[in-house]
Amino acid sequence: MAHPKEFAEGLSIGIIMDGNGRWAKKRGLPRTAGHAAGAETFRTIAYRCRDLGIPYLTVYAFSTENWKRPLEEVSAIMKLFGEYLLKGFNYKDRNIRIKFLGDRAALDAKLQKLMNELEEDSAAKTGMTLNIAVNYGGRPEIVRAARQLAQQVAEGTLKPEDITEEMMSDHMYTAGQKDPDFILRPSGEKRLSNFMLWQAAYAELVEMDVLWPDFTRADLDTAIEEFNHRSRRFGGI
Repeated sequence: MAHPKEFAEGLSIGIIMDGNGRWAKKRGLPRTAGHAAGAETFRTIAYRCRDLGIPYLTVYAFSTENWKRPLEEVSAIMKLFGEYLLKGFNYKDRNIRIKFLGDRAALDAKLQKLMNELEEDSAAKTGMTLNIAVNYGGRPEIVRAARQLAQQVAEGTLKPEDITEEMMSDHMYTAGQKDPDFILRPSGEKRLSNFMLWQAAYAELVEMDVLWPDFTRADLDTAIEEFNHRSRRFGGI
């Protein structure tokens, strides 16, 4: 079997980090404990992706629908998110560029400030780009892009008939990045859950029956190997 790095370099991967609550429930723990364990897994897998030479990793941290969860759980997730941005992931000493996808206006002002600083501080990094989707939804992202183009039409700088798929891509949060080659969903679920709907048009879907807090480096290698056995025809024969 080839070394994992040989079949991972150049890939763009999206991960729906799913199963934290179920992991905690199985152990008789509060759901917040599952999110804490999932945050540790996020750090482990992000480093593994960087070491494998993966240029783009996008993780689904908090969706626009997650606000419907109990206030206590949402507050705990946001607190945990802030703690990991502050001290749990030492970006400054690593060649990782950080970008946040989603509408951050609804987030705490201090958290927004920290997100802005991390993006600015890491902007010149040349290694892996780590996209963290927070208060993100694929449909709202498409609506946002459409509104931006519609504004240009209203201002007379763009004709409706001149709008292309490339222009839409250029107005996504991931503008300038490679679309995901595959989207990984642990926990056994088989749906996109409003994640990267535009970018995932030709992405392979890889599902694994393992809850996110239990996900390991070896599981990631297995997912990449599974992807590399797929035949991608992009509508051809």
